[in-house]
Amino acid sequence: MTTSRRKFLKGAAAAGGLTAFGFGYSHTAEKMLRGLWSGDKPADPISGKAPKPEFTIDTTTGQLIPNPDQAMSYTMCMGCTTICGVRVRVDRTDQSVMRVTGNPYHLLSTDQHIPYATPVKDSFVNLSRYMEQGLAGRSTACARGNAVLSKLTDPNRVKVPLKRVGPRGSGQWIPISPEQLLEEVVEGGNLFGEGHVDGLRAIRDIKTPIDPSNPEFGPKSNQLAVIPPFKDGRLRFAARFAKQSFGTVNFTGHRSYCGLSMRSGYAALLADWKKQPHLKPDFANSEFLLFIGTAPGNAGNPFKRQGQQLAKARSEGKLEYVVVDPVLTNSDSMASDGRSSWLPIKPNTDGALVMGMIRWIIENERFDDHFLKQPNPKAAKVADEVSWSNATHLVIIDEGHKLQGRFLRATDIGLATGDPKASPLVVIEKATNLPANQATAGPAQLFYEGVIELTNGDQVAVKSSLSLLKDEAFKHTLTEYSELCGIPEAKIIELADKFTSHGKRAAADCHGGTMGSNGFYTAYAIVMLNALVGNLNVKGGTTASGGRYKEIAPGPRYNLKKFPGMVKAKGVGLGRHGFPYEKSSEYKRKVAAGQNPYPSQAPWYPLSPAMSSEFLTAALNGYPYSLKALILWSSNPIYGIAGLHNQVKEKLADPKALPLIVSIDPFINETNTFADYIVPDSVLYESWGWASAWGGNLTRVSTARWPVVEPAQVKDTNNQSVDMEWFFIQVAKKMGLPGFGDKAIKDKDGKMHPLNTPEDFYLRAAANVAFDGGAVADADDNTLELTGVDRLSKVMQQTLKPEEWRKVAYVYARGGRFEDFSKSYKGNTLARQYKKPMQIYDERLGTARNTMSGQRYIGTPTWVPPSLSDGASLEQRFPKNQWPFKVVSTKSQFVSSHTAGIQRLQQFHPSNAIAINSEDAQKLGISSGEKVRISTPGGSVEAVALVRNGIAPG
Repeated sequence: MTTSRRKFLKGAAAAGGLTAFGFGYSHTAEKMLRGLWSGDKPADPISGKAPKPEFTIDTTTGQLIPNPDQAMSYTMCMGCTTICGVRVRVDRTDQSVMRVTGNPYHLLSTDQHIPYATPVKDSFVNLSRYMEQGLAGRSTACARGNAVLSKLTDPNRVKVPLKRVGPRGSGQWIPISPEQLLEEVVEGGNLFGEGHVDGLRAIRDIKTPIDPSNPEFGPKSNQLAVIPPFKDGRLRFAARFAKQSFGTVNFTGHRSYCGLSMRSGYAALLADWKKQPHLKPDFANSEFLLFIGTAPGNAGNPFKRQGQQLAKARSEGKLEYVVVDPVLTNSDSMASDGRSSWLPIKPNTDGALVMGMIRWIIENERFDDHFLKQPNPKAAKVADEVSWSNATHLVIIDEGHKLQGRFLRATDIGLATGDPKASPLVVIEKATNLPANQATAGPAQLFYEGVIELTNGDQVAVKSSLSLLKDEAFKHTLTEYSELCGIPEAKIIELADKFTSHGKRAAADCHGGTMGSNGFYTAYAIVMLNALVGNLNVKGGTTASGGRYKEIAPGPRYNLKKFPGMVKAKGVGLGRHGFPYEKSSEYKRKVAAGQNPYPSQAPWYPLSPAMSSEFLTAALNGYPYSLKALILWSSNPIYGIAGLHNQVKEKLADPKALPLIVSIDPFINETNTFADYIVPDSVLYESWGWASAWGGNLTRVSTARWPVVEPAQVKDTNNQSVDMEWFFIQVAKKMGLPGFGDKAIKDKDGKMHPLNTPEDFYLRAAANVAFDGGAVADADDNTLELTGVDRLSKVMQQTLKPEEWRKVAYVYARGGRFEDFSKSYKGNTLARQYKKPMQIYDERLGTARNTMSGQRYIGTPTWVPPSLSDGASLEQRFPKNQWPFKVVSTKSQFVSSHTAGIQRLQQFHPSNAIAINSEDAQKLGISSGEKVRISTPGGSVEAVALVRNGIAPG
């Protein structure tokens, strides 16, 4: 292969440079040949026919000379879920976006971001050769961020409302007016000649139960489900309509088929099942990082910032890291001079690797004893620790006792009085060797096992949280863990040794790559490594994020979270989430009839947030109940959930199974091919929004999105662009729902303001940002003109108060509000710290049950093999002699679900290949480039083979 390549290059050189370049790149060569070589003299000897620059800088004086025909607008990228801040170059003449670069004020786009008070004109000068600033710290946008521009002008974009005219799923729609769309969706009728369809008005009943025999299901309004995308900056507007105004509990994003296992693992560790915060390493100061289920610079979040920081840390700092992955990505680089390594692993066995590490760490006492033995914040502070854990807290372990799995509370043994639910817990204090109130105790015993008498006379066996973790880790030997994951025992020991050799400057990171059937316990085990070295809130350790400004509620200027007449959505959601099965009518009926209440008809997920991955199957199967209407907003679950298409395609095509499907989307995708109506929507640089970083930010960040160019979709009779916000506002007003219309938003003085346009909502959110924690300065006219924010001057003055609009303009001129990098640290700790304890044992987890088997969940990390909901392992159901290979998915770092259809990216990544290890390929007689078919129990696919060494055998 090498020889033939050399021969090709040698021949190409002889044939001439242009010919060689044109080989395989005829479209590019053709454009080149239109230039100097074809006799068409370029306008400039250096830049050719490139457009004039957006500004120039006098390198002697530093004077900025702007181009009046262009603006440099600071806003938000939507090329992937990282939502970085960007600077968009706009042609004022035709309202086109010419180019995208990074926002130097934004911490996700540059390292380190410039101080927020820096004048905008100086941020431009910083890019120039003036005083040799040049490329140092230049803020960039990635390939995704530039490629996603194609969405603005994509010929396949939906710009007008569409109504289905053929059978559902046939792809036959006709354009209709915005007014007809609203009338039919709200009022219903015989819309398609197939019989009556209830409109949203008929469905919205917030009092009558869906099913009187199962009152916990909630009111009939829950028969509308709204499935939006990720937290893109507009999610809370849609939630205002769905949850607070219409009154449905069935509203959720893509989390359950993206990173829910990771988020749930952290929910258990960080004692917050509702918000599900997660940790990210302090890349700049870490000395050892372990990546499992994520690949920095390829996946995970923040995508681009991780890549930047990793490259810098391994070249300038002390960082060494290991990527555990069945597939080799460019996260492991030979250029890092041995500081990075790839550890190939059997798919879905990461939990075995990590439990092996935990066993070795406990066995060899390599955990942070000083950190773990502090039972409360006060003791931690005295010990000079900036976080604490429940490692010493005692858990009742008596099999069959009514308190089994619960923490021993001070009220249980007379150490405190009052409500047991609010009671402090119990530890064995080191100084006295006696039970003590956890809230006031000093350092406590880490490993304790004994029997304690309760005030009612019961003798109960108890163990400390760390003892329970030890029990789970010691269920298997290192040899057994090694055989399970395919990683040599010596390598597991080496990894555990390295991880615990850097004090608190080591961190384990995971993300969506843990989304296997055993993903929760895998993620909980991975993130437990951070607790064992006590790295939370420490420089070089982990951060739970620096937070955001108060955009929505309640803000310093407006309360956008609550409004008069607001509904509190109630009931069990379609995903059977967040509600214990043991409180359901189904469970009670079975118990009353003397039946075993397990298994439930389908799994319930009492600890989980909304399970959008269950919505379609649950609704179409009628358990817990059916839907009457589904609104998809820029959501594509059939694409995102493996195998779902085969499960639901027939029922989705049947209007009797789900009578009304509305999709709000600028494009047609795999899921909304079944839509009855398609509502056009704006794309990235045409829309409003407020978002924050998903994690990894040490300081506060609120990123603004605003229409830097005019939206391309149709307008209604009031000259309002038709988009997601328009649709929900108009539906709400037509139905007379609360939270929209003339008196919908309350300011700090109690005065009511309208919500009739997107600007009414997002500009007031911007006012909250501008005044939160101290008001920003006023923007001057020159800044507005440089950044294109002058386009907003009229609407800002019409919508906001006189003292607000120029401060809001100041924020939009910088693409949001960002706390300065100088506020990241306080000495060797992080300035913004997470206050809750790290949970070695999670009580909510340890007292919940699997609703299929009736078995209690284990309250600490443990090894669980990949299994089905009934408890059968995948190996049992699909034996290796019949299914010899495991399938994993990976994607190019240039492509995301947002950019898969973009033509520019398809030029160099036209399709996915089936990668296979070279030894496996040799045994099967497969060569790269051959078409092969792979079959799974769920289907089969044909594609081109890619033989490579960078994939684990098997």
